[in-house]
Amino acid sequence: MKGLHTIAILGAAFLTVFIEAQPGGVRHRLGVQVDLLPALVVYAALTADLATVTLLAVFGGLWFDSLSANPFGISILPLFVAGVVIQRNQELVLRDQAYARVVLGLLASSFVPVTTFLLMSGTSAKPIVNAGTLWQWLVMTIAGGLFTPVWFWCFGRLRRLFSYPTMPEHLYRRDRVIKRPRRI
Repeated sequence: MKGLHTIAILGAAFLTVFIEAQPGGVRHRLGVQVDLLPALVVYAALTADLATVTLLAVFGGLWFDSLSANPFGISILPLFVAGVVIQRNQELVLRDQAYARVVLGLLASSFVPVTTFLLMSGTSAKPIVNAGTLWQWLVMTIAGGLFTPVWFWCFGRLRRLFSYPTMPEHLYRRDRVIKRPRRI
């Protein structure tokens, strides 16, 4: 089940990147290319192991950069850092609460673009900064924060679809001795 979960996360990242790259849609209406990978990283960090978070950061970042104007591979580090920080502190997070998921999604969706921008500023690639940059950052942050619980819902449905329900604990102890009457 663990391998299937990792494959499902990577498949969702692959589909998400290509859906985000489609012309028209949300990008045409709002003037912003919404990035849902940070929200998916939050889901992976709270439900999977470090290997899955690393695979998601590497492949998701490369897929995203291949279809955007970013230098190839520059999105890997921000996605990885966001995932590792959340994954290392997951015992402190109320991961069953929608509020905590939204807050983590907001934080990751605001951290990843800012860190990518700072990394791009240090390279020969010069990012375009204008009056609409703040608007784009706000829309990306809010969309990522609101979509984080949707990832949990989608993967919860997928998990219930492909796995058996957990059995409740036995009512009786296993080392219990049952006394039976003798038959005459």
